Amino acid sequence: LLLLLLPLPGPALGQGLGQTRFVCTSVPLDGDVCAASALGTGSAEELKGTVLQLRETVLQQKETIMNQKETIRELTAKLGRCESQSVLEPGEAKGRKGFAKNTMGDLSRPPAAETLSQLGQTLQSLKTRLENLEQFSRMNSSSQTNNLKDILQNKIDDLEKQVLSRVNSLEEGKLSPRNESEERGKIESTLTSLHQRISDLEKGQKDNRPPDRFQLTFPLRTNYMYAKVKKSLPEMYAFSICMWIKSSASPGMGTPFSYAVPGQANELVLIEWGNNPMEILINDKVAKLPFAINDGKWHHICVTWTTRDGVWEAYQDGTQTGNGENLAPYHPIKPQGVLVLGQEQDTLGGGFDATQAFVGELAHFNVWDRKLSPGEVYGLATCSSKALAGNVIAWAESNIDIYGGATKWTFEACRQLN
Repeated sequence: LLLLLLPLPGPALGQGLGQTRFVCTSVPLDGDVCAASALGTGSAEELKGTVLQLRETVLQQKETIMNQKETIRELTAKLGRCESQSVLEPGEAKGRKGFAKNTMGDLSRPPAAETLSQLGQTLQSLKTRLENLEQFSRMNSSSQTNNLKDILQNKIDDLEKQVLSRVNSLEEGKLSPRNESEERGKIESTLTSLHQRISDLEKGQKDNRPPDRFQLTFPLRTNYMYAKVKKSLPEMYAFSICMWIKSSASPGMGTPFSYAVPGQANELVLIEWGNNPMEILINDKVAKLPFAINDGKWHHICVTWTTRDGVWEAYQDGTQTGNGENLAPYHPIKPQGVLVLGQEQDTLGGGFDATQAFVGELAHFNVWDRKLSPGEVYGLATCSSKALAGNVIAWAESNIDIYGGATKWTFEACRQLN
């Protein structure tokens, strides 16, 4: 027998779509080679249509890829620049107390893209509030209100342009770390002023309300939105800290307050971070608090502590829910520190990390330099007329400065109990 190799019709080798295939056909020694060749060709006709269809499909896909190649290259380059902005320096890995990380001196550096996203959300919230003001002004015609509304709208438009300009500069690599910090500072300073002016316009009758009937609102998880208590804490051998709090943030509501002193950023901190329970930290020592308050409803919480044996108690809605001892025993709370609401400090008065920021509402933050009795705590939680104000820190608007867009709203604790 003579074996005849016949090429199967298909795409040319130059098109790079595969190698030529051959069909073996047996031919008797006295047979007609040409006839056998025609037979082989005839059997390949059944595959010809399929091969042509595959060739057309591949060519279409190749054309699509070529058309999108430039877009893919551009997006890849931008992604690379964003990733290079967010790479953390050695020793800056995210962590938390109880996670083998000492946060003292670790200055947080959130990714640029994340920061820009937060600024965008803040601007959107401002726009929503201005829309509400427009409806109010239509019902209450006032040239002064309309003029102020127009001024605020123009400021928001300017801020949007600044954010867009910053995006372009980051993508093109024009901003050095120092310039980026300066630009961010300008934007956040304007945001703070803008939020305050809108808040004043929304409240209208702010001057007529009692000085303690207000709440702080932290609507976004940022590293620049916070409130600062004007007074520091004295040296304390015991304390009671109570507040009304409302949050549904997940995972964890963040840091309602933090107190840092020179040399120790974690002198006194209340934090619920990640999926961990809420914790009280004193001089970096930790106790887990049995609170269940992350349900979007107002709750009254108190934590008391004495340096003698480090005994502590936790109260929720007027009832003691937990207690313990050996929490930083015989360590007095140090004076001359910085007390911040809404952020966890990694450096004295700063080093905020957005992942640890408080999201929600907070009111009636009071501090005493002694342990309150169970009856006194119950009176605070039930809005008793005999409820006390903190003898170290009393809740009053004149005692609180707000930054980065945190807002003040009228709040009466007893209303939420009805």
